[in-house]
Amino acid sequence: MANLSCIFFTAFLLQCTFLNVFAILDPVDFLALQAIRKSLDDLPGSNFFASWDFTSDPCNFAGVYCDADKVIALNLGDPRAGSPGLTGRLDPAIGKLTSLAELSIVPGRVIGKLPQSLSQLKNLRFFAISRNFVSGEIPAALGQLRGLRTLDLSYNQLTGAIPQSIGTLPELSNVILCHNKLSGSVPPFLSHALTRLDLKRNDLSGSLAPDSLPPSVQYLSLSWNRLSGPVDRLLSRLDQLNYLDLSLNQFNGNIPGRIFTFPITNLQLQRNAFTGPVQPPDQVTIPTVDLSHNMLSGQISPSFSTVQNLYLNNNRFAGQVPGSFVDHLLDASIQILYLQHNFLTGIEINPTAEIPSSSSLCLQYNCMVPPVQMQCPLRSGKQKTRPTAQCHEWRG
Repeated sequence: MANLSCIFFTAFLLQCTFLNVFAILDPVDFLALQAIRKSLDDLPGSNFFASWDFTSDPCNFAGVYCDADKVIALNLGDPRAGSPGLTGRLDPAIGKLTSLAELSIVPGRVIGKLPQSLSQLKNLRFFAISRNFVSGEIPAALGQLRGLRTLDLSYNQLTGAIPQSIGTLPELSNVILCHNKLSGSVPPFLSHALTRLDLKRNDLSGSLAPDSLPPSVQYLSLSWNRLSGPVDRLLSRLDQLNYLDLSLNQFNGNIPGRIFTFPITNLQLQRNAFTGPVQPPDQVTIPTVDLSHNMLSGQISPSFSTVQNLYLNNNRFAGQVPGSFVDHLLDASIQILYLQHNFLTGIEINPTAEIPSSSSLCLQYNCMVPPVQMQCPLRSGKQKTRPTAQCHEWRG
């Protein structure tokens, strides 16, 4: 009888242990994790799911973080750089994890559409699926996630428009949708917490309203799209910018001089259709300024002579190059000065002057004979001076 009692007692303990394992996590969350696991797998070389043994506590799984009996964060895949990542699809059961505040998937080969059920994650603050193969449209229902702060869907194959509802999210701080196939216009963003907006390398078009972005934006990249229209009034409001890249679009109108006083470290406005003179109100302290391949005109402002890397080539600038440029070029404080393919008529530099090896000057294809040896990029062509007829026509 004693042995029989021991057997029953042992069986009772095992049953209690078994029940306690599954009592740790809410049953709905438990089933959701099972569905997510079935829809995803490790790529060869990845062992992320090795710990996902559903006979143990799921709150101890790799990438699963719990508060009491609910999953509050799910970071899928090995976060170490160079890890192979995951493959499969994101199961709609993800929407059952209603306490989820953070959701991320490391770079890999996750495919398919984003589930509409993501809109059920009312507590979601951070959502990042980058460098995978997610396709289809961004669900407009994500606009229901009123507490969302970071949305990173970059480097995927998303198509369609950016939903207007995304722009209405009041807490958004970071929106990173670059390197997709998104089309349509850029919606207005209303969040006064927005600091980063990265939409480069898409197929976006249309113009930007002067009040379409809040003054809180610090990082703005819209390059490699088909955006058009003037941006002077918009840019004048964004006085917190520390990075601006609007290159390779079709923006036009004037470049506001005030923008050169902002705390920007890199200003990229090249390959657009900006026109008119450019007049900074004071010496420009931005390390890199690229205004090349536009239709800017007038004389070059001496205020640009303090820029370390300056690209003014392929515009319509005329007149003499200010003497302050020569001074800064010879003392090596200017490293790149590209002025080729304009209508400049001269530069006061001694033909025997030695330009420091750390500096590059290009003056070719202007209305003058370059007085010194230059280091021009190969794409500048071989012609040293602009045809005389063009120069007379431009002056006339």
